[in-house]
Amino acid sequence: MKTFAIATLGCKVNAYESESYIQGLEQLGYEEIDFKESADVYIINTCAVTNTAASKSRQKINQAKKRNADAVICVVGCYVQASVDAKKLDVDVLIGSSHKNELPSLIHEALMQKTKSIFIEDISNVDEFEEINVRHFHHRTRAFLKIQDGCNQYCSYCIIPFARGKERSMPLEKAIISAQKLVNSGHHEIVLTGIHTGRYGNHKENLLELLKAMVKIEGLDRIRISSIEINEISDDLIAFIANNKKIANHLHIPIQSGSDEILRRMNRPSMSTYFKERVALIRKMIPHISISSDIIIGFPGESDKHFEETLLTLQEIEFSFLHVFPFSKRDGTKAEKLSGHLPNDVKKKRCQEVSFLSEKHYNRYIASFINHDVEVLFEYEKDGYWYGHTSEYILTRVKSTNDLSNKVYTVFIKGNDEDKLWGELGGIS
Repeated sequence: MKTFAIATLGCKVNAYESESYIQGLEQLGYEEIDFKESADVYIINTCAVTNTAASKSRQKINQAKKRNADAVICVVGCYVQASVDAKKLDVDVLIGSSHKNELPSLIHEALMQKTKSIFIEDISNVDEFEEINVRHFHHRTRAFLKIQDGCNQYCSYCIIPFARGKERSMPLEKAIISAQKLVNSGHHEIVLTGIHTGRYGNHKENLLELLKAMVKIEGLDRIRISSIEINEISDDLIAFIANNKKIANHLHIPIQSGSDEILRRMNRPSMSTYFKERVALIRKMIPHISISSDIIIGFPGESDKHFEETLLTLQEIEFSFLHVFPFSKRDGTKAEKLSGHLPNDVKKKRCQEVSFLSEKHYNRYIASFINHDVEVLFEYEKDGYWYGHTSEYILTRVKSTNDLSNKVYTVFIKGNDEDKLWGELGGIS
């Protein structure tokens, strides 16, 4: 039996696409092995969001060649699409951000007939959503469902619109069919993913209409929105989430900065006052919701005053948790050419300050669940304890000798250890 190994870098969309490649090759009779082993085929699903991610993609290609010089090497994804040097890569199959559904057959052809394939087209001309089907996620309780691709925002620090192309969406009817298949294969939670998930749809179809259809799927206990911009969260969407238990009590809403001047330099869609007003409305309509965010620290031109404005904004909003990133210059973006790039030591110090604030807010948030019931979808067992995530995406453990895998139970929370809740098992939900 021929073997393959896959390395996936980057986002949840890449994770979804990698799962489709795995299933496609398994259908052709291939067996997946670890990337560290000698395989007949290596797939590197690349990322280009930062220069570091692009460098890691190249490193994985070199690692594959060293492990088996005779292997078929397939390189796919954002690095291939965004890099001007991609076509110079000495590999067997090279695929950018289109023709991904042909990857398994192209690999098989390369292995059997010693052919080489290159598919790198102008992604800005691609209008149709390319369906890449996944029937099941191995070793995962929750499943991802890619419903959207591309981005029209063009934030000044971001290469992704050039790597993924313009916005396009899976038709609603097909999205429901895909979701039903994932539920039929045993998944009780689906995470809706995309490059710009909140802009899902076309004409009459939008994210709210998709959610209205998905909550009707029997056996689907939880629907999670991977990420959404604040200006895409309408009053109707908030009301629907508030009144539907199946929608996860968690929204990840990137803010990126708390300073309006920096937000304008970033070409972000919303300013801080609007962001704060909308978050206040969300919390009014959905008490105890988890609102997490991403923030970039040390963007070019970020003065002490701008940083203080960001700290004040973060203190006012008090996100449940934050992903904190130091600004990383990306070749080919507008931000690369901006003046006022900060030294690494300044960015590091500011990141530490924001991370400390975020940790304080997170600890206060999870402590608020003590002496309350939560619903947990359990995922794995370790040392006599079962672990899973709440609707708010908080890792929670209980002691149990029963098999709780892939089941939703009510848990009475009695305390927290660092970043985790712990409690007593109640009834099945």
